[in-house]
Amino acid sequence: MAKNKKLSGLESLGGLVYSTESGRMCPECNQPKDQCQCNQQEQVLGDGKVRIHRETKGRKGKGVTLIKGLPLTESELKVLAKDFKKLCGTGGAVKDGVVEIQGDQREKLLAELAKRGWQPKLAGG
Repeated sequence: MAKNKKLSGLESLGGLVYSTESGRMCPECNQPKDQCQCNQQEQVLGDGKVRIHRETKGRKGKGVTLIKGLPLTESELKVLAKDFKKLCGTGGAVKDGVVEIQGDQREKLLAELAKRGWQPKLAGG
């Protein structure tokens, strides 16, 4: 029987994940994410509990609607955000697995998400 070799340092944690020179790194091939050569599947970002928030903090009083917990990949979130922006007639973005839609659009988005088969809940203020 061969002894299990103990890994130390970065190897035990899965490798380099961020570099100040090139940003996020792929833990598999140790290349920058935009130059990644491995065929990794996109990860599902949400936990499945869809929550709709309204937030003004850090936005100089401008309100945004945040949709958190959608069990979708980054590319699927971008497509969904585009549909939501068209529905609401506003701008928005996808940041760290959270869909941001400008303005207080909670009721429209609640109805649309329910129509698409999720069970969203209003959360926060």
